[in-house]
Amino acid sequence: MGTQMTDSHRRFLQVLMSHGILEGSAVRALHRHCCEVHKVHYAHDKLDDFVNVINVHLQSLFMQIRKGMSEDDGRQYYALVNLAETEITKMASDYAENELELFRKTMDLIIQSDNGFAASTSILNLSDQLQSKKMKKKEAEQVLQNFVQDKWLSEKDGEYTLSTRCIMEMENYICNTYQDMVNKCNLCGTLAIQSQICDTCGIQIHLPCVATYFKGQTDPHCPNCNEFWPYEIPAINQPNSPQLPSTAPKEPPSAVRAKRRAVPSTSGRRPNRS
Repeated sequence: MGTQMTDSHRRFLQVLMSHGILEGSAVRALHRHCCEVHKVHYAHDKLDDFVNVINVHLQSLFMQIRKGMSEDDGRQYYALVNLAETEITKMASDYAENELELFRKTMDLIIQSDNGFAASTSILNLSDQLQSKKMKKKEAEQVLQNFVQDKWLSEKDGEYTLSTRCIMEMENYICNTYQDMVNKCNLCGTLAIQSQICDTCGIQIHLPCVATYFKGQTDPHCPNCNEFWPYEIPAINQPNSPQLPSTAPKEPPSAVRAKRRAVPSTSGRRPNRS
């Protein structure tokens, strides 16, 4: 395949831009749809080549389509990442200064935790300790809900972790800021937030990677030091059937937020590491 952008590539990029991040099966369905609509050759095993053509043309715009993995279920995702912006500045156009400060403090709690989650009560207790501008706990609850709806955080039963989108877009920032506290998965080589850690050699492995690597083993051993792996092997949900994402334009978070503020927020378990 050449490096010439076609209307099929442009349609694909437009849909991905409107969503920000899409699950792998949806991206594969979108790839096929774009090729069929614009009557260009479709090959199911050429998605990476198709995306690479787009990435070549995105270089001058300091943008890139990246592929990553969900730490919840191991499914593959694709996200459009802005390389010109760094760290939390990616969020600056959508959030107030004190909301960004709350996000940083939430990230601190998540990274410093043993399991990659922070309890909502711990986060809300930070709301009146913000240096930029204190906020009421009710306001903080709504901000947390906004972070989840904008796919920066994920919530499970009142506990929060970094979303797939956040890890994909902010991996460099997280590694630089928390370099002594984060590691990459020993099996897949990407940043590990929700993970199990070998008590002997200290390697970390993503929960989905643990589930895949140790599947069916009754006497699991660390892939690095060969010591017994003492943790419960997690069960990972199977991916859903491919679904074509909506091609209708989505409202940006800043446009949607005004509607949300009038809606009361609702607050939603922590993966078992032992």
